[in-house]
Amino acid sequence: MYCDNATNFVGTQRKLRELRETFLAQKEEILQYAADEGFIFAFIPPRAARFGGLWKAAVKSAKHLLVRAVGNALLTAEETATLLVEVEAVLNFRPLAPLSDDPNDGEALTPAHLLIGCPLRALPPEKVPVNFSRCLERCQLACSLKQQFWRAWSKSFLLELQKRKKWVHPQSNVEPGQLDVVHEDNVPPQHWVLGRVTATIPGADGKIRVADIATRSREVR
Repeated sequence: MYCDNATNFVGTQRKLRELRETFLAQKEEILQYAADEGFIFAFIPPRAARFGGLWKAAVKSAKHLLVRAVGNALLTAEETATLLVEVEAVLNFRPLAPLSDDPNDGEALTPAHLLIGCPLRALPPEKVPVNFSRCLERCQLACSLKQQFWRAWSKSFLLELQKRKKWVHPQSNVEPGQLDVVHEDNVPPQHWVLGRVTATIPGADGKIRVADIATRSREVR
């Protein structure tokens, strides 16, 4: 696990080590499993943010889109904190990988699972106008800014997943049972359309470029 060399991360590593020593001292089979499947923390050098380019790129993208969404809006401290928490929830609810190999499981692993142990939940948001002058309440203003950030960031995130690069090494084809993110317009914040591949259709070269995907509401090709 690569992370910043911040005091909170170092303290977490120390606490986890103490917990591991206490827990593993109970059963020999657990101790053997931990020895075979063990993990370590790999800290980057202190004050060397350039070593964390992988996650810093995501932070840069979020900051850029957040500044564009806020624009010239004048927010109070409470409104700014509310908006930042909402943006944090959007970022921490992005799908990373299937939660299990069960083809009937339509859930995906998200950063929230690693932070709090379960997915995040949000109340259904009302549709508010983009024009700030029509927002009669400050709560609507914060909700409008969140929705603007969601629309820009979700499209940018999906495009990052679809980067087309020259194939240098053979890649595995899409297989039935895989969990995929389906591009769908006009979805509310913190809502990803996930589906399982039910069937694949190979092309003349044997590569899979068309697939049938079953979502919770319908099946798409």
